[in-house]
Amino acid sequence: MLELSPRPPQIEPLTLRAQWAERLRRADLAAVRIISRSARPKVGRASAIAISKLGNSWLYLIIISVVFEGLGRTGIRVVFVGALNAGLLHCLFPYIKRWFGRPRPFQVDPRLPSLLAVLDEHSFPSGHLMTLSGVLVPVVLVWPSTVISAIAITILMAWSRIATGHHYVSDVVGGAVLGILLAYPLSTYILAWW
Repeated sequence: MLELSPRPPQIEPLTLRAQWAERLRRADLAAVRIISRSARPKVGRASAIAISKLGNSWLYLIIISVVFEGLGRTGIRVVFVGALNAGLLHCLFPYIKRWFGRPRPFQVDPRLPSLLAVLDEHSFPSGHLMTLSGVLVPVVLVWPSTVISAIAITILMAWSRIATGHHYVSDVVGGAVLGILLAYPLSTYILAWW
C-alpha cells in the first residue's frame, strides 16, 4: 500500500499591511546605511558624535543664552516653558520607548557601527529629537523669525542620531512630531496666560 506523505502546512501569504510594514522597515534600515556613510570620514564622525553629545545638555545652554540675548527679560518665560516641556518629555519618552521596544539599527545590522554609548536600549522614538523639538516650540512661538534656525538645528540633530547608528529615519521623525504635538498645547496655554 502506497502511503502519502503528509501535506506540508499552508503558509499564509503576508497581509498587505504586513508587506508594507516590511518594505518600510527595509527602507528605513537602508536609509540608515546610506546616512551612516557620511560619518565614515574623520570630520563626519567627529561632527556626528559632537552634535549627538551636544543634545545631551550643552545645546540647551546655548539655546538659553541665544533666547536671553535675543529676547531679553521676555526670554525667562520661553526658557521656563522650554524647560517644562523638556522635563515632561523626558518623563514620557522612556515609557514610549519600552512600549514600542524597537531595537536600534546597529543592533539589527552588525555592519552599522555605534559611534558612541547609548543612553537606553530602544530606538523609537528618538529622545534627542523629542526633547529638542519640545524645547524649540516655545522659542518659535514667541520669536517666529527663529523658525529656519530651529529647523536647521533639528535636521542636524536628526542626521547625527542616524549617522551614529542609533536611530532610524522614522525614529527621528516620530520623535520630532511627538515632541511638537505634546509641547505645543502646553506652550500655547502657558505663554498666553503668562
